[in-house]
Formats: sequence, structure tokens, C-alpha cells
Amino acid sequence: MSFVSVQHLQKSYAATPVFSDINCEIAKGEFVTLLGPSGCGKSTLLRCIAGLTPVDSGQILLDGQDIVPVSPQKRHIGMVFQSYALFPNMTVEQNVAFGLRMQKVNSDDSHKRVQEVLQLVELKDLAGRYPHQMSGGQCQRVALARSLVTRPRLLLLDEPLSALDARIRKHLREQIRQIQRELGLTTIFVTHDQEEALVMSDRIFLMNQGKIVQSGDAETLYTAPVDAFAAGFIGNYNLLDAEQASKLLQRPVNGRIAIRPESIELNRSGELDALVRSHSLLGNVIRYRIEARGVELVVDVLNRSAQDLHADGQRLALSIDPAALCEVA
Repeated sequence: MSFVSVQHLQKSYAATPVFSDINCEIAKGEFVTLLGPSGCGKSTLLRCIAGLTPVDSGQILLDGQDIVPVSPQKRHIGMVFQSYALFPNMTVEQNVAFGLRMQKVNSDDSHKRVQEVLQLVELKDLAGRYPHQMSGGQCQRVALARSLVTRPRLLLLDEPLSALDARIRKHLREQIRQIQRELGLTTIFVTHDQEEALVMSDRIFLMNQGKIVQSGDAETLYTAPVDAFAAGFIGNYNLLDAEQASKLLQRPVNGRIAIRPESIELNRSGELDALVRSHSLLGNVIRYRIEARGVELVVDVLNRSAQDLHADGQRLALSIDPAALCEVA
């Protein structure tokens, strides 16, 4: 039985539909990501689950109970937003304890639970600080601790890392995933960052224009996109129409083909003659723009040594792994 079950959910603002007939199932203890571009409905769906945005129709079952008619305070759901929303006049400890005060938890139990969760998010030594005395990453951990301390049945994370710099984001996403696994806490995470989704999730729901267009684990979404949108959003696929694909592969192709840039090999003895149009260094990857048989392709090569670097205008050969070709709608 699913722990979270969203059934035929619909939401519109005035005459503008956000999503219609959304259906998804989430298992207990699962870490699920709602991934998609801005405006696709992912944050609205999260707010509907939290009870912060009313739905037009449909059901949201949490452990078998329809929570649509239940007030947000009685859903026992924790939520962390992109903005930390901390009380500036309260210390870390007081901010974290706020939810327990609202629940009228006695002071001894409250103190114990706050200390436990501060230890969990590695902030115990900063319990007496105020938000203005802390970094963005530390403030976000306070917000996470404040949600965890109330022992929610479900944790919702609405792009909590998007305002942080790359180094802190990477550390904090690892920390969030570790805590989630340790607690076995069912979690729904919203992001537009494909790397975050691929690294953190048990399963991903890819959304576009108010619909879930594909769901599955990271490997499935990356290696087997169902359509051109999925291929374009997950990774840096080369998307070729039937004419381009037929010209490149020298055989009739009836539909669109997606080719991953790392599945194309540059070498001296490949079957295709290619011209390097341009290249860019992306740290451990060199990204080439190649022309072969009149078709432009993006090729990613590991930057292992100077021998991997090819000059613009150089002619090379390339080969494509047939198993890496993916037909998309």
C-alpha cells in the first residue's frame, strides 16, 4: 500500500489550469523528487499536499487518510522552503523549539528533542546564535531541524538549496539525504536542478505543463527518456529529427532519435568523418561541437590528459554506440 497517494488532483487559478488529473504513488520511507522547469506545477503540487494551497478536486491520501479536508496544522507534515523563514529575534534553539511550543510539548521533552535534532544537523554548538550570525547553509539546516523536531509523518522540501552556492549545496544535499535515510522519513523534494534530482532521489517525477510526463529511478530517466522534452531536460542529449538521423546513420529512420553526448567516441578509426567546430572545457569534461555528414552533434569526452584535447577545425573520426540510440516521441 502506498504511503502517499495523489489521485485525480486538479488545481486552477481563475481560468488558468495549473495541473489536471495528477496521479502518483509514494512508498513509506521513499525519497521522491518533483523535477521540472519553472511554472510546471511542482511547487503548487507540494503546497497542495501541505494544505497551504486548496485543491479544486481529487484526493491526497496520507497513510490511507484523505487529508484534503484536514487543516495544515493537523496533517503532521513538515515543510522547508527556499527562504529559511527563521525568526530573527530567536536563537537557533528557540527557532527549532517553536513548533514544539505550538504543540504544547513539556519543556523537558522539548529540550531533549531539540538537542537531538541539532546534533543530527550538526548545529549543537551553534544553539545560542541568532540567524544573522550564521551562513545561508547553517540557516537552512536550522529550518530543516525545525521541521524534523516535530516528528512529521511526511517531509516536504521546496527548492531548499537553490539560494546557496555550489559547494554548500553539494554538502547540504548529501546531509539531507543521509538524515532522510537515517530516519526513514518519507520525503518529497522539489527542484529544477537535474543533478540534484539524479543524485538524491529514489524516484523522480518529471513534470511539464502541469503533467507528470515520466517517472522512474535516475538511471531510467537518464537512459530511456520517453519524449523530446524528457531527453532535453535530463542530460544534454543530441535530439535529431528523422531526416538528420537518417543522414547521420545512413539508414531510414522514421522518428526522432536522442543520442547521449558521452556515448559518441572520438577516435582515429571510427566509421564517421567529423569536423571539430568548437570546444569548451567543463572541468573534468571537454564538450565538443562536431559536424558529421552535415549534422551537428555535441560530444562529451573525459578530460584525462592533454591528448584528449582536439583543436577547433581538426578532422577526426567518430563512432556511435548503437545501444545508446533512443527513439523519442
